[in-house]
Amino acid sequence: MSTNRAPVRAYFLRRLWQKSSHIFAGSLIQGFAMGVFLFPHSIPSGGGAGIAVLLNYWFGMPMSLGLWLTNISFLLFAVHYLGRISAIGTIMVITVTSVSVNYFDVYFHSPFANVWINLFIGSLFLGIGISILFRERVTNGGIGFVALAIAKRKRINPGSALFWMNGGIFLLTAIVIDWKIIIQALLCQWLSTRIVKWLHTPSVIGKRPLYFMAWRRK
Repeated sequence: MSTNRAPVRAYFLRRLWQKSSHIFAGSLIQGFAMGVFLFPHSIPSGGGAGIAVLLNYWFGMPMSLGLWLTNISFLLFAVHYLGRISAIGTIMVITVTSVSVNYFDVYFHSPFANVWINLFIGSLFLGIGISILFRERVTNGGIGFVALAIAKRKRINPGSALFWMNGGIFLLTAIVIDWKIIIQALLCQWLSTRIVKWLHTPSVIGKRPLYFMAWRRK
């Protein structure tokens, strides 16, 4: 019996390692986009990031800490509706992203001074990171968990719930700090979403997603 279980156990551990490494990589790339290109210009990449920007503006709280607290709070609010197991990957995403935001904010700086160039490059990396996370079926933040919970309870489209939640936070951030932020935030959302959609489109070669080439199973 133990001999028969050995291959199953080895396969399970291999898949667990692959999934964890992919989640770590996606979170790291997402943190890189925020810490180097987006947050230095107060551009929120999502609703949780928008609240982190506000906490930094009002109380001087580090972006990384504000991002972690906000997303964990959203996650704890929604975990009752979606279950603990599905929250584990999101907790890993939130933690790795927040730590990497702090690291990249301290040790790396964008070589570009123009805010729109930083917005474009940050959105590009953000879309890549989110795409990797979506492949592993985890959300890229706690607010996405809340949107799923609302959609499940109210029986509405989760995309609509997420859009209105993020839109409200972006609007508040723009009112408090600068009206340009809502334009930049929406543009960031649009660009990163386009990247996610593009990376999930089957490539001509082998009809596989483009990111599959970088994260192929062995």
